Amino acid sequence: MLRATWDHPSGHPYPELDGLSSIESLFEAVSERTGGGDRVAVVDGACRLTGDELTQRVRRLAGALSRLGVRRGDAVCFQVPSWWETAALYRACWRLGAVAVPIHHLSGETDVATAIEAVAPVFTFAAAGSAAAERDGVIEVRGSGAFEDLLDGPPSDELAAAPSDIAVVLFTSGSTGGPKGVMHTHRALVYKACSLARIHGVDHHDVVLMPAPMAHISGLSNAVMLPGAAGMRSVLMAKWSPDAALDLIASEGVTFMTGPPTFFQMIMTAPEFSPERVASLRLISCGGAGVTPAFVHEASARLGAAVKRTYGSTEAPAVTTSHVGDPPERAADADGRAAGAVAIRIVDPATGRDMAAGAPGEVWLRGPELFVGYTDPARNDAAITPDDWFRTGDLATLDDEGWLRVVGRIKDIIIRGGENISAAELEAVLEAHPHISQAVAVGFPDERLGERVCAFVVPLEGESFDLTACRSWFEQSGVTKFKWPERVVCVEVMPVLASSGKPDRATLRRMAHET
Repeated sequence: MLRATWDHPSGHPYPELDGLSSIESLFEAVSERTGGGDRVAVVDGACRLTGDELTQRVRRLAGALSRLGVRRGDAVCFQVPSWWETAALYRACWRLGAVAVPIHHLSGETDVATAIEAVAPVFTFAAAGSAAAERDGVIEVRGSGAFEDLLDGPPSDELAAAPSDIAVVLFTSGSTGGPKGVMHTHRALVYKACSLARIHGVDHHDVVLMPAPMAHISGLSNAVMLPGAAGMRSVLMAKWSPDAALDLIASEGVTFMTGPPTFFQMIMTAPEFSPERVASLRLISCGGAGVTPAFVHEASARLGAAVKRTYGSTEAPAVTTSHVGDPPERAADADGRAAGAVAIRIVDPATGRDMAAGAPGEVWLRGPELFVGYTDPARNDAAITPDDWFRTGDLATLDDEGWLRVVGRIKDIIIRGGENISAAELEAVLEAHPHISQAVAVGFPDERLGERVCAFVVPLEGESFDLTACRSWFEQSGVTKFKWPERVVCVEVMPVLASSGKPDRATLRRMAHET
C-alpha cells in the first residue's frame, strides 16, 4: 500500500475544487456540466467512445478489479501503449482509490522489474510483446478474452479515493542512475488539470491530439487529465507519424497539441502538409530541448496557431507557461511564468541564497501541483528541502515580471580548465546556425583541461557542418573562445531517452569519448 511520505500545502485558489475528493469526481462533474456524456470523448484509431461509453467501461473495469481484490492504496501496473484501454485503466484505479502505475510501453525487462519492485503491484496488465507480458499472472490487454471478460461484469459505482491519496506513480528515465518512481496525489492532479484548462483557455469545444506515451507526465496530463477537466475530446496516437497526425488534425478538427519541437518540424516538412490541413489548430505547447524563439516564430507562421514554451518535469508538471493574452514575443523568448499557485525561487545551489532578478541559479519550486515524494524515500532528502522546496537541478533566470528562462542543467555544466561552460548556451548558439536543426553539447575527458567540448549536430538536409564552420560561427557570434567546441560530430538523428524524448546525454558522452 502506497502512501505519501510528505505532503505539500493543500490550499488552492479555485474554490470550486473544494467539494471534489478525487479525479473521477472531477471528471463526472465536468461531464454533467458540459453534456459530455453524449459527445465523443476519446478517439483511438477506428474506436470512438462517447463520454458515457468510456465511463461505463471504466466502471465495469473498476468492478472487475475490485472482485480481483484490488483495494484503496493498492498498486496496479500496466505496460500498454496509448490506447483507450490505458485511459480506462487509469480511471478504474482512481475510482477504487488504487494507485495507477503505468510503465512505458517500450521499457525492457530491467525497467519493468524496477517498477514492479518499487510498488509491489496487486495486479499487472500488459500489451502483447511487451516485457511485462512475459511475467506470470499478467492479463494481456487488447485481443485478450481475459481482459474483455473484465468489461462484461457488473460495474462499480464506488468513489473511494481521498484528495491526499496517491493517484499515480510515474517512472522517470534520467540520463544517469536508474528510474525514479514519482508519486502524485489526486489533489495535485486535479489542481494541475483545472489550472491548465484556464491558463490554456481550453474547454469542451476543443480537441487535443496527444502523441506522447500515456506513461509519461505529458501523456497523462494532456490525454487524460486535461480532457477530463475541460470536457474536451482526446485523440490518441499509439505510434507517432507526421502523416497520420496531419490526417487526424484535419479529420478530427484538432485545436490543441503539445509535444517536442521535432514533432512539429516533421509535420511542417511532411510531403502532404498544407495550411488547409492544419487550419483547425489554434494552440501548441512545446517543452524540452530545441524550443527556440526561431522555432516558435516559424511554427506559429506555418501552422497558423499560437505556439508557446512550457517548462516542467515529472515531479513538477507544466509549472510555467505563457497565459492567454500574454505578448507573443514573451511566449517565444521565455519558458513562461508561474502556472497556477506554484512558487518559484532562483537559488545559488552552493549557498541556498536567492539570486537577484535576471541572475542564473537553480530553480526551486513549491506548490499544490508538485509530487509528494519518490517511492524510494532515500531520494527525497537530496531533492526536497526541510521546508518542502523541490530542488529541480535546472538552471534558469527569473526576471522582475516573473518570466522564467531555463538555461541548462546543473549536471550539464562542462568544466574546461576550471571554467564553467553551460551546455545550453552552446546549444542555443549552434541551433541559431542556418544549417543546423538540432544540437547538443557535452564534455569529453581531457588529461590537461579536465574536459573539452564536443558538439553533436543534426544538419538540415543537404547541408554540412564541420569544426572549421563551427569555429567561424562561434567567432562571428561573439562567444568567448574557451567555450568553443573542439570536436564536432554530425548525426542524422539525435539519440533520445525513450520516455521523455529528451537528448540522451549519457550516450552522447560515451560517443564523444569514443570518437
